[in-house]
Amino acid sequence: MSVFQSIRDMFAVREGVRANALNVPERIEAPAGFAQITLRPVREDDQEDWNDVRWGNREWLAPWESGNPVGGKPLSFNAWVRRMREDEAAGCGVVFLIEYQMQIVGQVSLGAISYGALRSGMVGYWVSQRYAGHGFAPLAVAMLADWAFHDPTGPGLHRIEIAILPENHRSKRVVAKLGLVDEGLKRSYMYVNGRWRDHESYSLLADDCAGSVTDRLRG
Repeated sequence: MSVFQSIRDMFAVREGVRANALNVPERIEAPAGFAQITLRPVREDDQEDWNDVRWGNREWLAPWESGNPVGGKPLSFNAWVRRMREDEAAGCGVVFLIEYQMQIVGQVSLGAISYGALRSGMVGYWVSQRYAGHGFAPLAVAMLADWAFHDPTGPGLHRIEIAILPENHRSKRVVAKLGLVDEGLKRSYMYVNGRWRDHESYSLLADDCAGSVTDRLRG
């Protein structure tokens, strides 16, 4: 390969990264008729409030906590936020806080975004125990899916997937409310609490929704 070919390839990669950069909105508001939650990106000045909610729910969220099997030094909050900005610029992922009445009550994310022939992504979420049962999780996932599928600022995905531990019945109620399709068991899919765990896989396609995903929650 010539030097000029290498330079052309390098610029092509950079152009591809810029082309996939996510134009993340400052706020996504719930439609009328739903609980008035808001999705917004995480900022560095959220550190104190995020820590209060996330670590205040440590025991509540511990059974579903994923980790890195090879370890590694944990990121500081500011480094984590900078990593999110890098992921957004690369178009590979985004994390939104879930806010209710100006308070952080949870988080919803879209990661492992693929383009080209796949146009897919993985969705994850958690909600504070205090607000569990209020319908915030299915609504936040629906709002994220509408942005990912249909919004001009979103990545224009064809498919989203949610992987759930078989015993996580509360999370399975979320996908049931939204009508995701059960695609079966993925063996040793994710590293959770110190071991590889099977997960049930659920999917939703943009073509599955005649209207918005949030419309599936009405009534």
